[in-house]
Amino acid sequence: MKYLKSILRWLPAITVMVVIFGLSSIPSKEMPDFGFWDLIVKKGAHVLGYAVLAVTYWYGLGFNKDRWRLALLFALVYAITDEYHQSFVPGRHPSWLDALVIDGSGEGIGLFVMSKVLNRKKI
Repeated sequence: MKYLKSILRWLPAITVMVVIFGLSSIPSKEMPDFGFWDLIVKKGAHVLGYAVLAVTYWYGLGFNKDRWRLALLFALVYAITDEYHQSFVPGRHPSWLDALVIDGSGEGIGLFVMSKVLNRKKI
């Protein structure tokens, strides 16, 4: 039973990875155009998506305070592989800026906020 619970803790991360993969599989011609706000909306989606991914990885690791760096590493590796995946999608291209700066910022923000939430619950 404990083994099953450990496996189930990873379902949120797997779900988020599937959603990110699906969204990055959309060819650029099929992506919505938000006009003036396009860059902000799309980069904001990167930040939010990778914040959620990093938190779900940390959840999978049991919210162990010593493992948040591992969650960050997993999320960064996924961001890099996702950028590589986009190189095969028509009209999309890989961007190290997205993976390391935009996605990485989201990951850091998500883990920071979650650490504050977890610390608050302990008080």
